[in-house]
Amino acid sequence: MIVITAPTGNIGSALLTRLLGSDSTPPPPPPPEDLRVVVRDPARLPDDVRERVEVITGSHGDPETVDRAFAGADAVFWLVPPDSSLTPEATFSGFTRPAAKALATHGVGHVVGVSALGRGTPVADRAGLVTASLAMDDLIVSSGVAYRALANPSFFENFLEEADSIRDGVFVDCLDPDRKAPLVAVADIAAAAASLLLDRSWTGVGSVPVLGPRDLSPNDLARIMSEQLGRPVRYERQAYDDLLADLVGYGLDKEFARGVVDMKRAKDEGLDAGASRTDAYAYPASTTFEEWCAQVLKPAVRA
Repeated sequence: MIVITAPTGNIGSALLTRLLGSDSTPPPPPPPEDLRVVVRDPARLPDDVRERVEVITGSHGDPETVDRAFAGADAVFWLVPPDSSLTPEATFSGFTRPAAKALATHGVGHVVGVSALGRGTPVADRAGLVTASLAMDDLIVSSGVAYRALANPSFFENFLEEADSIRDGVFVDCLDPDRKAPLVAVADIAAAAASLLLDRSWTGVGSVPVLGPRDLSPNDLARIMSEQLGRPVRYERQAYDDLLADLVGYGLDKEFARGVVDMKRAKDEGLDAGASRTDAYAYPASTTFEEWCAQVLKPAVRA
């Protein structure tokens, strides 16, 4: 029995597609194991998915819900949906505490969690949301499970939030325009999760870096977008204070907004440089930014 949290999000839905074989030639094969999903609104699940999984209705931050969900489970996929109305600690560790207790209570053997790069780097303790995410990992480990943290950089999919701006020829961030860093597609994160959930021969605690095929700078990203979209796109660097003011103006909790800014600053100081594609535990993510732009960003910009 594998339990999937956040099954309607970008990563969770892609993971379910893989585990259910829905991306194969129809009819899809039976899933390799029983699947149970935790979802607030089952109606958000596609009909064909609801028919093939056990559904636990509720929030996976709720003690009673995770107690029901983890009973009899062999493995859990754990993803915390960021809540910008809360502090970073409340968002990650506060949300996860009931689950850590339920994992221990029900003797769940393996957990795969969505986390971040940066552990062991000089800036890990001042990296805002990433620092909070790493503390969440430690909380899960305290339950006694075998744990693998998917250590992710920034997602390609973040650019979808800027589709309108990119259509107008610009995207914005706080990084040095020439700083190269890894990025990754959600599909590759889901593939790494599926691999670990299905082959549970691993033990102990560890991080699995999920890095795209190569490091790219904001200027590299602008060049590739321009090539793939067939229109000029430039990168515009934003000051940290301006970003903080914007986020607070959008209604984010001020500590959460500060956590975003601190994360951006830490990334510009090398937060994501602590992992290597030659790491024995690294997942060989294969989706290039060029492919992702052509298949995902281009339709979104043209919409």
